[in-house]
Amino acid sequence: MKSAVETLNPTRVRLTVEVPFEELKDSLDAAYKKINQQVTVKGFRRGKIPARVIDQRFGRGAVLEEAVNDALPKFYTSAVNEAELNVLGQPDVDITELKDNELLAFTAEVDIRPALEIPDYSGIEVEVDAVEVSDEDVDKSVEQLRERFASTSAVERAAQDGDVVTVDLEAKVDGEVLADGIANGVSYTIGSGELLDGIDEAVTGLEAGGSATFTSELKGGSAQGKEAEVKVDVTEVKARELPELDDEFAQMASEFDTLDDLKADSRKRLERMKKFDQATQAQEKVLEALLGLIEVPIPEKLLEDEIRTRKHNLEHHQLGQMGLDLAKYLEIQGKAEEEFDAETKEQAEKGIKTQFVLDELVNKEKLNVSQEELTEHLMRRAQSSGMSPDQFAQAVVEGGQVPMLVGEVARGKALAVVVEAATVKDTNGEVVDLEDEEETEAAEAVVAEVEGTDAPADEQAEKSEG
Repeated sequence: MKSAVETLNPTRVRLTVEVPFEELKDSLDAAYKKINQQVTVKGFRRGKIPARVIDQRFGRGAVLEEAVNDALPKFYTSAVNEAELNVLGQPDVDITELKDNELLAFTAEVDIRPALEIPDYSGIEVEVDAVEVSDEDVDKSVEQLRERFASTSAVERAAQDGDVVTVDLEAKVDGEVLADGIANGVSYTIGSGELLDGIDEAVTGLEAGGSATFTSELKGGSAQGKEAEVKVDVTEVKARELPELDDEFAQMASEFDTLDDLKADSRKRLERMKKFDQATQAQEKVLEALLGLIEVPIPEKLLEDEIRTRKHNLEHHQLGQMGLDLAKYLEIQGKAEEEFDAETKEQAEKGIKTQFVLDELVNKEKLNVSQEELTEHLMRRAQSSGMSPDQFAQAVVEGGQVPMLVGEVARGKALAVVVEAATVKDTNGEVVDLEDEEETEAAEAVVAEVEGTDAPADEQAEKSEG
């Protein structure tokens, strides 16, 4: 077999392959055997029909077609390996010559990963937020915990902000009560914004037994998105009572004996969160700076596929779970479809560039992924997907996504290497020394988000199959 490579552009090549006919012998034998099992000829047992009889009865052309279809993938793969090409997607194959007992010649056009030169990245400098936890931050955290331990008791007065009211609701559209527009005994905290727009104003000032009517756009149900006239009847008003902030509260709400110990723990927890946010910010900014140093050509078909996959996952997974379609989502976001398409394209381009650049770094730095690192990454992904580690692992294996996860970890390690070499300062001008664990975890999270792989395992299985 002879092969040659012609570069059409930085991301696409044409392979020209010539195969001497004797190299088709195994595929020809397999073709005769397959046809033998599929046809019957009077006077011959199935599977025992001579090749010359098959040629006479069914035509040599049918045999050649079967043999070429069997052989092409092997010869194509051999030519790709010989040329050491890093191909993307399926090739467009064209048989240019087929001479019986002489020659098979074909061309294959296919997208390839572009050759990239990784420049010196040690000069990258970024600024991130300083890790500062104020007394106000701690007080707010403790207050949120206090809210969770609030109790309620019925009161005989008008409802006010923060009260919990029990209400009956009846929604009408065009004067008709909706079949699914009646709800009784609904508990609602005034000011939470968790029900219908306009209900806060309607129930504030009402006592138990009071009623009001207001208009609101329905957020779900058969008339979702339509303007409705809603009648609300208040059946009970409860005041929320917060526990005293003292040592007794600390003992009730936590494992600590004193309020001071609880506050100290809250401060440590907030510092850990802000350190992780700082590490994530550093990864994002360093990645942005790295991508800015390198010109990365992108195959058109790969970009089209990535855009289509991202839109599909958004429409059929994230929005579907929220009961929204794309049109409603864009309306809520206040975006035109053209603006959404432009943003999706930009995100897809960045995701592909990130993968190309970090994969090149993985090879350059000779980074490997250990079983322990893969397991830790799987555990984190399982936690973020809401699945148990066993469920997530099963979905990963069944979806053939193990190589994808290995790639995520490797690219996260590559980004961490760049961050380690960069200069990271906070807004106070202090050099930030990121902890290894935070750095690795944040890097993997940033890579997954940019590449669009931070979706549940079933979405990623669909993506990998696509």
